[in-house]
Amino acid sequence: MLRNPFVLNGYIGKEYFCDREHEVQKLLEHISNGVNVTLVSPRRVGKTGLIEHLFHQKEVEENYYTFLIDIYATKTIEEMVAQMAKSILSTLKSRSEKALQSFSSIVQSLRPTMSFDNLGNPSWSIGVGEIQSPQNSLDEIFRYIENADKPCIVAIDEFQTISEYPDVKAEALLRTYVQHCHNAQFIFAGSKRTMIVEMFSKHSRPFYQSTTIMSVPKLDIEKYRAFAVSHFEKGGKGLSPDVVDEVYDMFEGVTWYLQRMMNKLYMLTPTSETCDNHYIPNAIEDILDENQMAYEALLYQIPSRQKALLMAICAEGKASSITSTAFVRKHSLSSSSSVQSAIRGLLDKELVTSENGAYEVCDKFLAIWLNR
Repeated sequence: MLRNPFVLNGYIGKEYFCDREHEVQKLLEHISNGVNVTLVSPRRVGKTGLIEHLFHQKEVEENYYTFLIDIYATKTIEEMVAQMAKSILSTLKSRSEKALQSFSSIVQSLRPTMSFDNLGNPSWSIGVGEIQSPQNSLDEIFRYIENADKPCIVAIDEFQTISEYPDVKAEALLRTYVQHCHNAQFIFAGSKRTMIVEMFSKHSRPFYQSTTIMSVPKLDIEKYRAFAVSHFEKGGKGLSPDVVDEVYDMFEGVTWYLQRMMNKLYMLTPTSETCDNHYIPNAIEDILDENQMAYEALLYQIPSRQKALLMAICAEGKASSITSTAFVRKHSLSSSSSVQSAIRGLLDKELVTSENGAYEVCDKFLAIWLNR
């Protein structure tokens, strides 16, 4: 049993993962029937955890090689190729020496290097500098996947990132390799809904209608309530169901915020005591105090007009018609044109998100801190 069962980072086991039975079953059906999937959800709802949970299903572990490739931080196709190779290497080194050697013998253009840690354990690495030709390296990576001794499931997280690379042909290039790869099924996961859906539904885009599109809904409140109460009880603590309901409503059912709050509430609740609604303000205050320096630095770094608009959106909760005269006057902003410029900056920095014409602050704890 973990000291705190409400895990905030990574996947550590089915016991600490809540629900998603329907989504896992749908993914298994698509994969087993040769259908690639586009998985769409806002950030922090839990799509990456869902993929990892899928990969830990018995039928998947026994029958597939599984690779999760996060390209969120990549800026070029060279960085994407390096990330693909690193992720595959990282997975294979925990499987078998034979699988690792097979990959290294085929992917020769990247020249993976091996080093040893203090305990003498080998570690493989690949740097962007080794990539002389992204297309040649991709060719080798997909040749390995095509010839692997098991079928593969390749999940590429934050896939919409590829559309922002300077090389406009990157999307078409990858589509060509995916189209001709018969030993793998692909999951393309994305958090920027408009971008990711357009990539797979717009006729002019390379990936047009090449997958089935699945959304990841928020967790069912009844199942999360039972999950949270059960883990408190296993730790010798009580949890009032009303606490879960209040937190769920406060953070609109977004998985990471639920977990963050429950992690803190579990920490604050003494053994043999019951956590009730009175604990919630203390939990929020602790979390805001822990993040205060980061939030202050953030506000210091952004331009004044972006800061003013961020505060205005925060005050509204969800802000629509932000360039209207009424909105500009209400929040003492400079002008409609300055708002247009500022919102582009906030969206680029991912401080604000937009859904159906309404804007809101991405970080819900930041929003609470700003409103304080």
